[in-house]
Amino acid sequence: MIQRVAQTKLSDVIVAQIESMIVAGTWSAGQKLPSERDLAAQFQVSRPSLREAIQKLEVKGLVNRRQGGGTYVSGALDQHVSEPLFELLARHPESQFDLLEFRHALEGVSAFYAAMRGTDSDLEHIAQSFQHIANVAAAPLEQQAEALMQFYTSIAEASHNVVLLHLVRGMRDLLKENMRRNLAVLSERSDVREQLQVHRQAIVDAIIAREPEAARDACHQHLAYIEKTLLHLNREHTRLQRALRRSEPLSTPMEK
Repeated sequence: MIQRVAQTKLSDVIVAQIESMIVAGTWSAGQKLPSERDLAAQFQVSRPSLREAIQKLEVKGLVNRRQGGGTYVSGALDQHVSEPLFELLARHPESQFDLLEFRHALEGVSAFYAAMRGTDSDLEHIAQSFQHIANVAAAPLEQQAEALMQFYTSIAEASHNVVLLHLVRGMRDLLKENMRRNLAVLSERSDVREQLQVHRQAIVDAIIAREPEAARDACHQHLAYIEKTLLHLNREHTRLQRALRRSEPLSTPMEK
């Protein structure tokens, strides 16, 4: 017996398209969607159908409307990373090395797949974001960390792995704070700053040459150098503090 084919509502088709765009990273967590008028024109549908689709997405928790106007992609992962535990991780000194170890996996695999799958446009974006790091070398640490985060995000985008991309975007604040704290120590040495840029250049060169394994290895060497240098500088700082304490004159008890 031939069964009747169920008709798909236009709003459900719009929902499916917007969901696909969110998954693909076209709109990231927390980003404002275009206006209803613009979206209706983009999808070539009526505004009532679009409005119905937005309402369904809101029920699913994928978008939310904010007071003052506008519809935004929900930032569930980003909200979790902003919880007190993750804020504590961002500030805690010992966790900085754990984050470096985590970045080995995250950035290494991102670079691997960026070299394998990146389009010409992706590679151009990576090269531009790398150049921006040099352009802000003398800027405040916050601005330098932002440039680094943009660089590594551009590599994640070029990987064309949506899980990697959303993970990097969702952990953005935590990762950027790790970069800022590392820079606060590393930027005191000009030779270290130069070497860091040499390492980043090696990552970019390997990705542009479309050599996945070389790109991954360049990431690992870069992060290993950061870890080794931080440990060395921390030991130097500790020895200096001890030397300063030894050089301080001993106080004598006051005579009664």
